[in-house]
Order: sequence, then C-alpha cells, then structure tokens
Amino acid sequence: MKMNIDEQVAYLMRGTQYGDEELTKSMTRELRQRLIEAESEGRPLQVYCGYDPRTTDIHIGHTITMRKLRQFQELGHEVTFLIGTYTSLIGDPSDKDKMRPQLTPEEVEFNARTYAEQAFKILDPEKTRIRHNAEWLAELTFADLINLASNFTIQQYLTRENFRQRWENGDAIYLHETFYSIMQGYDAYSLKADVQVGGTDQLFNIVTAARKVMSSLGEKPNIAIIMAILVGTDGEIKMSKSIGNHIPILAAPDDMYGKVMSIPDKAMSNYFPLVTRWPEAEIEALETGLNEGRLHPRDVKMKLAREIVEIFHDQAAAASAEESFVRVFQKHDQPEDMPEYMLKSGQSVLDVLQDSGMIKSRSEGRRLISQNGVRLDGEVLDDPNQAFPHPGVLQSGKRRFTKVSQ
Repeated sequence: MKMNIDEQVAYLMRGTQYGDEELTKSMTRELRQRLIEAESEGRPLQVYCGYDPRTTDIHIGHTITMRKLRQFQELGHEVTFLIGTYTSLIGDPSDKDKMRPQLTPEEVEFNARTYAEQAFKILDPEKTRIRHNAEWLAELTFADLINLASNFTIQQYLTRENFRQRWENGDAIYLHETFYSIMQGYDAYSLKADVQVGGTDQLFNIVTAARKVMSSLGEKPNIAIIMAILVGTDGEIKMSKSIGNHIPILAAPDDMYGKVMSIPDKAMSNYFPLVTRWPEAEIEALETGLNEGRLHPRDVKMKLAREIVEIFHDQAAAASAEESFVRVFQKHDQPEDMPEYMLKSGQSVLDVLQDSGMIKSRSEGRRLISQNGVRLDGEVLDDPNQAFPHPGVLQSGKRRFTKVSQ
C-alpha cells in the first residue's frame, strides 16, 4: 500500500480516541515525525500491542487493536503480537473497580495457546512476530523493580478513576496491582517499540507508564495509538465475555450475524469505524443517511452484520447467514437445520427446555416463559410446569430452535 506521509498519518490515526485535544495533536505530530525519520533511515517502525490471555476466547472487541496492527503491516512496518504470559498473572486493573483474580502460570499457558491462531484471522501470519513477555519480565530482579518503580508516585495511581473509587469506598487496593503498568512499560522498552497500540482503558499504561519507563532507560518514548472501545451487544458497556455482551470471533456465521443484528441502533456508529473495512466516505454517507432518515436502521445494520461475518468467515457464509436471518426473523420462518430432542414421558415444558440444552438454568427458563419467549409450533407456552403438549418445533428466545419428537 503506497501512501505519502500525510495519508499514512490520517490512515493510522483513524478510530483513535485520546479524550484530550492536546494529547491527540501531540501523538499525531510525533507519529508523523517518527514516520519521516523511519523513511529517511530506510527502516520500518516497530509496532506492538499486548494481549493478556485471561480467557481462551477472543471477541471482536479485541480485534479493534489487531486491525490497527494490520494497517501498520499493510504500510510495511514490523508488528509484534505480544502475549502477556507474565502480566496475566496479575491482570490489568485499568477498567476494574475491584482486584482481578490472579491466574496460575498453567492457566495462562493454556489460554495463550489459542490466542495467536485466532489473531491470524486479522493479522498477516507471515508478517507477525509472536512474543511472550515472560521472556524478559521473569528475568527482572528486585533491584530492577525498585529502579523502575522509582519513576512513579502513589499519587499518580490514585488519580486513576478505578483506584480512586476503591480508595473512596474503603475497598482494598493491593500493591501488586500497581506493578502492572510498570511491567507494561518494560514490555515497550524490551521491544524497543516505536508505537504501542491499545484501547482507551490503556491510556495511563501507555502514555504515562510506558513512555516514562522508556525515557528513564534511555530509549526514545514510544507513540501511543489509543483506540476507542467497542461497546457490547447491549450498546452501553465495553464488550466483555464476563458480562455476556460479546461476539466471539469463532462464533458460527448465523450466530455472529444474529448477535450483530441485536445491537441497538445507536451503537452502530461505534461499530462503523472500528470493525468494518469501509472507507471514511462510505461511513459518512451511512451516518448522514441515517440522520436524515433516508436509510432505514435495519437495512444499515444488515449491511454491518454482513460485513462483520465476511471479515471473520467469508462472503458465502455471510450471504447464507443473512438469508437464514431473513427467513427466521423477518418472515417468521424456521431454520432448515436444527437439533432434535426425543421427548420423555412425564416431562414438563421446563424439563424439556433444560434437558435439550436450550437454557442454561431453570431460572432462565422461567424468565423466558414469563416474557412469552417460549413457543411450540409458533404458539406461546406460558406455564413452565405444564406437561409438554406435543411434538413439534420448540423455540426459546429469538434464535434457539429444537425439533421435539416422540
């Protein structure tokens, strides 16, 4: 991809969010200067982002920073996908109002195995270096930690909203939690990074900690590319597996399409620049069309769902998922393929829902039934304890279907 310096800066700063105009200008200016220097020296920029494998799954919220790394790859720069095998032992406290549970090295190693494979749905595997920060963090001595910690004050940590809130509430703030930003700063130093990519929840870790650590150890401070946070399917809170508002990148096409269609209309503008491959002009046209009422939110959301499924699967899978969605949810038809369940004697509606795996718990089943969310051949079932009426197609919620036989 051939771009001049100004075009590269605009491309790489797309989707960033610093929360401060002066910081935005400063990082933009530094990025432009670093690109000029690298071009004159005939070298690529060293770019990285770190990912803590605290679970085994990556969701599309994780891929926002990966897509930015891919953009750097397209421009010929060297990208490191850093797996936080050591930082995961603590867990980043940046967006938490309580201490994260500590993982064991065995849990971290198990989770880390799947991360790179999933990341290559976005990154070019031929142009990506995989590193683990245990390589250098495990080698630090206590004297090293004292030296690194001397760059920070307790007051700096207490200005962070999550720590301040815990302090004011009288909740514990553990000393080891302050190590996280220091460790991340040492990651940047060890990788001799020109650029570090992260979300807005990483602002302190990158802009304050990493740049300070690098400067104290004699390296030119890295440039922070801070990406906006993708909200979950609820349209309100950061996408998170623990909250349940996430869209896994390994989700089946139909499920992924349906989850995107479930997001509130107001959240689409958050998704456009962060998740799609659409150029700026196309996004602006969609936004204008929605605001002026020329475009129906449903149609735009279907376009968004199709784009996301194409990215993580392919065009054929996206077309099939859209066809299935239209058939089931717009034409109120049933899916062609569905699991089958053999009805047992004396089972209630709630028994069948649970035994067939259509609900996670009996309380969930009662809630769905009370909300008229359970149907048999299209008819609402409103009594969880009634005997299961007859064989047929059982529907739980919007997307779960099972053919019940006898």
